Amino acid sequence: MRTSESSTGKTLADAGVGEGQSHAAQLVMSELFGNAVRACGNFVPLVAEVAVEPSRGYGDGAERGVRVRLHDPYRLALPVVGGVRMDDPEAESGRGLPMIDLLAPGWRVAGTPVGKQVRCRIPGEGDAGA
Repeated sequence: MRTSESSTGKTLADAGVGEGQSHAAQLVMSELFGNAVRACGNFVPLVAEVAVEPSRGYGDGAERGVRVRLHDPYRLALPVVGGVRMDDPEAESGRGLPMIDLLAPGWRVAGTPVGKQVRCRIPGEGDAGA
């Protein structure tokens, strides 16, 4: 997972993505990897994708979303949002998907011919996620 975070950060920095959006993308990718490994096992083949959208405006300050996708071969092992409150001091797990909800609203799971892909979009600052 550490390698995934560092390569995601480098890819986004090279593309000129801001630090806040880059950290959000790295956190989302880390959560997706952790969930996939917990659901599918330590040696499951995973394919990660990170892409920066083209600018939606003019100039250097134009907003660009970041797309984060993780593919695994287990179509039936779907992510499930638990009933854990984000501020529950007793909970040992269960905050990852609600956190992804905050950072990448509207994330979804799509079936593929060889498994499934979790698809997330981290909006740019000031972007409503449209």
